[in-house]
Amino acid sequence: MHPFRRFPVAGLLLLALTQAPSSVVAAPASYESGSRAFVAEMAGKHGFTQAELAALMAEARYQQRIIDAMNRPYEAKPWRDYRPIFVTPERIQGGVAFWRDNAALLARAEAAYGIPPQIIVAIIGVETNYGRNLGDHRVIDALSTLGFSFPKRADFFRGELEQFLLLTRDERVDPRAAKGSYAGAVGKPQFIPSSYRAYAVDFDQDGRRDLWASNADVVGSVGNYLAQHGWRRGQPVAVAAELAQGRPTGIAITDKRPAVPEATLTQLAAAGVTPVSRPEAPPPSSSAPAMGSDAVTGARADRIDEDLRAALIELDGSEPEYWLGFDNFYAITRYNHSNLYAMAVYQLSRAIARNYGEAVGG
Repeated sequence: MHPFRRFPVAGLLLLALTQAPSSVVAAPASYESGSRAFVAEMAGKHGFTQAELAALMAEARYQQRIIDAMNRPYEAKPWRDYRPIFVTPERIQGGVAFWRDNAALLARAEAAYGIPPQIIVAIIGVETNYGRNLGDHRVIDALSTLGFSFPKRADFFRGELEQFLLLTRDERVDPRAAKGSYAGAVGKPQFIPSSYRAYAVDFDQDGRRDLWASNADVVGSVGNYLAQHGWRRGQPVAVAAELAQGRPTGIAITDKRPAVPEATLTQLAAAGVTPVSRPEAPPPSSSAPAMGSDAVTGARADRIDEDLRAALIELDGSEPEYWLGFDNFYAITRYNHSNLYAMAVYQLSRAIARNYGEAVGG
């Protein structure tokens, strides 16, 4: 359902009644009280008409399945189970097709923000399989459920509900119809509302930022987000590493939770941690990807910068995997605060680049 399309309230209520499961869980008291307090605050703070806002929030529905989904996130899985969800032949070929269909937009975004096409494409692939899965939860239901009845992160999601209503007003979106993930993320790149308002760009210059239907806005917004979160043009993302003498002394090892890169390659080498191959930046879109024997796709730098800083990452594969994540890897974790997520994006991007290079070169 396109979020800009408007539906009569009666139609929405009928749809909710006909699709409601037989075992609906009643909303807790916190949901109703939270909604009333939210309406009063928003009316005074942002100039919404209280009666209009109260009518809108009366149509929001508590969803127990959203609470259940929050309690079993993908990122809780081990890497050996997480990777096969996202690095698949379907997503690789889908990424090649998306790149081919949007090559000019991706090249323009790379020029503007410094983000290689395969990184942008892989993020869209991991997030929504290139727009095939935009989410089936009404955003107003997801954010009100979490904002009023998910105590451990209620303040965050209540803030996102506030941002969502401001977003719908700014971008002329029907708040009753907009759909997204169980956490309230929307569009092909799955921006949460605060990120949408802060980082989305009108890349097609049509007067509004549409992350559901405009591939130009989607590509430009992902590029802008990464650029604003520390992406370094022409620098590597990650490289596999090996440990010479077991776990190194004086070097922190992170697993699922990201860490700011702090140790230089020189310091890592002194501790017995070395890259398996030369750290390389993803290639620019104007050149065909390199076909290294280890499937690393990247244009070789003139020299290795021994002062490059990295975080040492351990992933729980069938055997422990060690990686060095550079500043650009950390920038991807600002999109989703998980090393598993960033590694899935990185590995999917390399496979997409390799296959795209074969497709355009062959």
